[in-house]
Amino acid sequence: MTALIFLGTLLGAIAIGMPIAFALLASGIAIMLVLGQFDAQIVVQNTIGGADNFVLMAVPFFILAGEFMNAGGLSKRIVDMAGAFVGHLRGGLGYVAIIAAILLASLSGSAVADTAALAAILVPMMRSAGYNVGRACGLMAAGGIIAPVIPPSIGFLLFGVVANVSVTKLFFAGMVPGVMMGLALVVAWWLVSRNENMKLTAKLSWGQRMLLLGKGFWALMLPVIIIGGLKFGIFTPTEAAVVAAMYAMFVGLVVYRELNLTQVYECLLATARTTAVVLLLAAMAMVASYMITIADIPGQVGGWLEVFAGNQLLLVAAMMVVVFLAGMVLDFIPIVLIFTPVFLPIAVQAGVDPIYFGVIFIMNCSIGMITPPVGVVLNVVSSIGKVSMSEAVKGVMPFLLAEAAILVALILFPALVMVPAGWWR
Repeated sequence: MTALIFLGTLLGAIAIGMPIAFALLASGIAIMLVLGQFDAQIVVQNTIGGADNFVLMAVPFFILAGEFMNAGGLSKRIVDMAGAFVGHLRGGLGYVAIIAAILLASLSGSAVADTAALAAILVPMMRSAGYNVGRACGLMAAGGIIAPVIPPSIGFLLFGVVANVSVTKLFFAGMVPGVMMGLALVVAWWLVSRNENMKLTAKLSWGQRMLLLGKGFWALMLPVIIIGGLKFGIFTPTEAAVVAAMYAMFVGLVVYRELNLTQVYECLLATARTTAVVLLLAAMAMVASYMITIADIPGQVGGWLEVFAGNQLLLVAAMMVVVFLAGMVLDFIPIVLIFTPVFLPIAVQAGVDPIYFGVIFIMNCSIGMITPPVGVVLNVVSSIGKVSMSEAVKGVMPFLLAEAAILVALILFPALVMVPAGWWR
C-alpha cells in the first residue's frame, strides 16, 4: 500500500509540473503521513544529511573539470588527435566522434557536457562534409552517454552514496563495459555509414599525427593521473575530482593558454548552477530514501517481483526493464535516487553483487538519456546541431539499439563486468 502511495504521489507531483526534487520530498512526507509518523525534524535532518556527504563533494569538482576542459581547449585537442588517426576513413568523422567520446568520458563523467563539446566541434564539420546530420547528432548523443559508465562517473558517485558501496570499485568495474559501448557504436556506425556519399578528409602523415598527439598529451594525462591515483591509493574519488579540476584549469591557463580569468569565473558560475540542482536532488531524495526504508517498500516491491525470486537472471532483467521504461520519462539523476534504494536491497537479497548491479543500473540510466520522449542528451544535441527532435530520435535509433544490446549481454553474462573489474581491484 505505501509503495503505491509513494509512486502515486511522485508521479502526480511530476504530472502537475512540480520539480523532481520537491516531488521526491512530497513523496517522503506522504509516506510519513500514511504511517502516522510525520516529524518535521526528521525531514530537516535527512535533507541536510542528504547533501552533507564527503563523497558528494566530488560532484562539483568533476563538473568543474568538464567546464575547464571545454573552455581550456582539452576537449578540442582530444578531437583533433582522434581525427589524425581515423579521420581519413569512410565515415571517419563518426569514428573520430566515438574515440573522442570514450576519451572525454575518462575526463569528465558528465554526459551532457561531453555531448555538448562533441556536437559543437564535430556536427558543423560533418554537415559540411555531406554527412546525414540527424544521424551525426544521434551518434554524438549515443557517444556522450558513455561518460557516466567510464570513470570518473558522477552516476557512480551518486549510486555509491545512496547504496553505500565502494565508489572506487564501481569506477574500475565500469571501464570495460564503457569501452564495449564504444565498440558497439563503431560496429553500428560502420553498418549505417558504409553506403553514404560523404567527403573524405586527407590522410595525415605520421609526422603530423605525432605532432597532434603531442599537442593532446596534456589532455591524455588526466585519465592516467585519475585512474593511477585511484589504483595505487594515492587519493580517494573525492580527492581525484579536485585533482582533475585543478589539473584541467592549470593546463588551460598555463599550457594551452586558451583559458583566461573571465572564463574561469564563468566556469565556476556554471558549475555552481549545475551543482545546486544535483545536490538539491540528493538532499530531497534522502527524505524519500529514509521513508522507503522505514515503510519497507523494497519488501513490498519484492513481493510483486516474487514470481522471479527463484531466478536471479529474470529478477535483474525485470528490474532493468522498469528502469529502461522510467528512463523514457525521467532524467538520469532522479532515476538513480528513486530506484536505487528500492531495487538494490532486493537484488542483494537474491545474491546479486551490488557492484555488478550498480554498473548495469547506471548503464541503463545512461541509455535513458537518449530515449524519447524526454531524452535530455537528445535535446542538447538537437539544439546544438540545429536539427529537429524527430530527426535526432530517428538518427539515434541504430546506436540506441547497439548500446541496449551491450546492456542485454551484460545482464546475460555478469562475468563480462565482474572478471575485468577484478583485474583492476
